[in-house]
Amino acid sequence: MANESTLPQPTPSSSPSILTTLLRNARPEDAISYITVSDPVIHADGINKYTSYRVDCRPPPFDPTPSTNNSDSTIMPDLFLQNNQGQYSSVLRRYSDFLWLYERLHKERAGSIVPPLPEKQAVSRFSPEFVEERRLALERFLRRVILHPELMDCDALGIFLRGDDVTFQHAKNVSKSVDKRSSASGGGGEGSVGGGDIMNSSTHLSGAGAFNLTPQKTAGIKKWFSEAKTTLSNDLVSSPDDDLFDEIERYIESLSIQMKRVSNQASGLVRKSKEIANGLFEFGLAFHQLGQSEGEVLGKKLQLVGSTADTLSVLSAQHADAEWKKLEDPFKDYLKMIHAVKLALGRRHDKRVSYTALLHEIQTREVNLHRLRMSPGREGQAYSTEMSIQRYQAAAEVAREDYAECSQRVLREVDRFKREKAEEMKMVVLEFIMLEIELNRSMEKIWGELVPKLEEGSGATDGGGSGSVEASSSMAASSSAQQATMVNLPPMPASQPTYSNIPAASDPMMESSIQYRDNNIVGMGL
Repeated sequence: MANESTLPQPTPSSSPSILTTLLRNARPEDAISYITVSDPVIHADGINKYTSYRVDCRPPPFDPTPSTNNSDSTIMPDLFLQNNQGQYSSVLRRYSDFLWLYERLHKERAGSIVPPLPEKQAVSRFSPEFVEERRLALERFLRRVILHPELMDCDALGIFLRGDDVTFQHAKNVSKSVDKRSSASGGGGEGSVGGGDIMNSSTHLSGAGAFNLTPQKTAGIKKWFSEAKTTLSNDLVSSPDDDLFDEIERYIESLSIQMKRVSNQASGLVRKSKEIANGLFEFGLAFHQLGQSEGEVLGKKLQLVGSTADTLSVLSAQHADAEWKKLEDPFKDYLKMIHAVKLALGRRHDKRVSYTALLHEIQTREVNLHRLRMSPGREGQAYSTEMSIQRYQAAAEVAREDYAECSQRVLREVDRFKREKAEEMKMVVLEFIMLEIELNRSMEKIWGELVPKLEEGSGATDGGGSGSVEASSSMAASSSAQQATMVNLPPMPASQPTYSNIPAASDPMMESSIQYRDNNIVGMGL
């Protein structure tokens, strides 16, 4: 049956090296099966309609023994599993909760490449197909965050996975109020969410925004940054790594342009595969109709061609779906990750602007302090300005450390992005090659099985095959019947008039039914 055919999977005859590479380079998030997003439920609360998802975290007992089945040293260990053994949780979350987690990850780990969330959709967002597609995308997002070396220990992630409704809502409200205060003061202070509370909200400094004055950990930051002299260039603070970041930005921009082109071509290829499937369906339908209008033998053979085209149509449609999953969708996801890299670079730029603003403010206040000290009777204002300068200097030191830490995180993330995406791109290309190989093998097999069926009975014209035997028997019986009829006819006259101008009938196909008169016959002249 045509509708029972399925897309072929790689066979043992495929190249072992390619199959080994595909198995070894499976997507890392596919292995995090203990994190699931399931059971979507649509809630209708008046005009407020939304979909909730069940988020389960059930990490199995950690086995410190390294696996003997996989010797690839490039696979990153599951640190989240090592640090959260036996901590089971099950909570209900909606899309806005995932969006809150996404934004908090950007704030807690500025400079990290946060995995992309599925995009919002205004229409048809409650259709079963869209709900299932979003569920899979949210699950992939959460698993990628769990595996992310910079994000797996964020406080916001712990609250998202394990916080009850009251604790989680309180954490959202507190973070929202802190963000509002930071926006109102014009700064970029970012508290850390932990246990539903904000640890050390930022101290407000007039004119420069809110900054957390508590010294942060500087482990892993290069010493050169703290020793480098800070200069102001083009209204922004400069650092020794500026040339490197400029190169990274050019690379990401160029990669984005090239990947958009590749993604468009992949979409076109999938579209062509769907057109081929539709064309084969129309082709098969036309041959079915033609076969119904022909005789028994020819009609059956034409319908065989139509049935084969139907089978190939189903196979091509399944191939187009597989191409979308294996080729078009990965390229679109790659584009989203490139956008995530741009966001990480943007976070570093924001830190740079904040640090620069503080340095400008300190310079302005130092000039003002010098003027106050030169004016008699303004000692009180001078003292107040001097104290504010000290607070700004402390805030600038924190901002500098923030900027340095964010810069180093971006460098680590870009390096990891290059390594991981190179492996993923290799896997996508290999999977596409295997897909095309198996499709062509299946189509060749189907067409090959049709040829012997069409050749059956073709001996009616060349004297071979069972069809020729039946045709010969039929012709012999017809000839015998004609001879039996001729025996009963009266004998023909002995002499027949001859016509000399009639060509000899050497070839039966040259015989003519037109008779020409002989001018020598008496009485035939004019």
